[in-house]
Amino acid sequence: MTTITPEEVKARLDVGEQLHIVDVREPYENAEFNIGGTLVPLGKIQAMQLDDIEDLKDEEVIIYCRSGNRSGQACAILEMAGFKNVRNLSGGMLAWSDKFKV
Repeated sequence: MTTITPEEVKARLDVGEQLHIVDVREPYENAEFNIGGTLVPLGKIQAMQLDDIEDLKDEEVIIYCRSGNRSGQACAILEMAGFKNVRNLSGGMLAWSDKFKV
């Protein structure tokens, strides 16, 4: 698992790059604020319910949560499930909000 900074992700989004982003927070957290990722709560990943993202195994997948802890766990699980290029968003939405004053 590698990490990616909020600045790197935002710069890539700002130029229109199509990124595969997965939010592993709970639905209520996603509803409050998100950066457009597919919502797959950590519990679903832990239960290997990966239908929503199964086709991304060979793609770069950026995982985020509130602080980076749950997304780190998700990255480890996805790597064990055969995902080849998962990246953990450093600091999660807390860092994103801090950097970009959302």
